[in-house]
Amino acid sequence: MQKTLAFPDLLRLIDERSTAFRAAVAAAPSLDVQVPSCPEWTLFDLAQHIGEGRRDWAATVAAGPAPAKSAWEGAPAAPREREALLAWLAESTEQLVDALRKAGPDRGCWTWWETSQSPQTSGAVARHQLQQMAVHTYDAQITVGAPQPLPAEVALDGVDEFLLTCCATTDAWPHEPAVVDYHATEGRSWRLRLSAEGARITRLPTSGMMPATAAGEDPDTVDASLRGTAGELVLALYGRIPVDSLKLDGDGRVFDLLLAWDPE
Repeated sequence: MQKTLAFPDLLRLIDERSTAFRAAVAAAPSLDVQVPSCPEWTLFDLAQHIGEGRRDWAATVAAGPAPAKSAWEGAPAAPREREALLAWLAESTEQLVDALRKAGPDRGCWTWWETSQSPQTSGAVARHQLQQMAVHTYDAQITVGAPQPLPAEVALDGVDEFLLTCCATTDAWPHEPAVVDYHATEGRSWRLRLSAEGARITRLPTSGMMPATAAGEDPDTVDASLRGTAGELVLALYGRIPVDSLKLDGDGRVFDLLLAWDPE
């Protein structure tokens, strides 16, 4: 059975990725440089997004199941002076981690992913926040010309989290039904089924490094599969690297349709 990261590890890694993000901001020649992976943003825009988003989610976690969209309004705006910005970012992370720690992993929490396969709990928020910090840290590192691979434990949890939270939905798949597999070279695999009933994820059992077929299923029913390290899979899922830079088998057009799909 595939294990997810424990709640204390999620909080630790959110803090670690936040520290790495601030290190990239501190190393940049200017806060006005464009972010290659988010070309509509400067590095300052990315930092502002990170800080405001963490404060927003801190307020949301503290509010519990009821939405708290405006709870952080009136908070100090992101300062444009670099040292002040770094301090503001650190405070933003501290607010989020403190709110999550006080709530614990099982408390109900408003989320936007009510039709996914992830629960609406503060623990699920912590998982998603870790991935947000990890991918945006990669964005910041690319901006300063020093990209680093996603930490292995973050990446393995990240594939699972993205598929269950961002991909799974009860909204109807608007194309021909399809079955897609994702294989991490570290030994974990997932199956995505796309149909009129939506998108549903199954964690596949593994035998050594090769994925085992789910009970009663014909392996030839898989329309396409993608294989790479967990870090590569996460970056491909978030659109940071092209899908065709990984090992692709089957009909790759389904991945193009997935990237263009925007369920309501």
